[in-house]
Amino acid sequence: MKNGELDATDRRILYYLQQDARRTSSSDIAAELDLSSSTVRTRLKRLEESGIVRGYHIDIDYDLAGYPLYTKLICTAPIPERDVLANRARDIRGVTAVREIMTGKRNVYVNAIGTDHDDLNRISKELDSLGLDIVDEQLIRDEYVCPYKGFLDPDTEEAPEGEEP
Repeated sequence: MKNGELDATDRRILYYLQQDARRTSSSDIAAELDLSSSTVRTRLKRLEESGIVRGYHIDIDYDLAGYPLYTKLICTAPIPERDVLANRARDIRGVTAVREIMTGKRNVYVNAIGTDHDDLNRISKELDSLGLDIVDEQLIRDEYVCPYKGFLDPDTEEAPEGEEP
């Protein structure tokens, strides 16, 4: 399977998985798409093996888990070192996500959590010691993740019956 070679069934499988992969079985998806469970399992395996499905991730309420401070640190990295520094930032305790940006000076975004401001200061110092220049910091109140509706029928862009678009 090459990049972009998803058919409508693959896209709809991805849509249903994004809603709640933990509680959505291949049987649930099969019932929604009027397919057999084995067909859905085969397609899921192919999506995983091709790298399109990279994993199944948990959505954590960090505040309830004891980490009330959630911040996005916007950094600048030298272009030749950007990918190395972005990957090294993932090893810092408290970092929950790193995003590498292809354009502009603000080219590495780091999400981090902490119990207090000292925790966030430690993370900032560690990023700085890696060679990432922090140019902005945003304290996040909350973040909401939703399924990409573009995986639905591209001709209609409509959500399945009973779901909001």
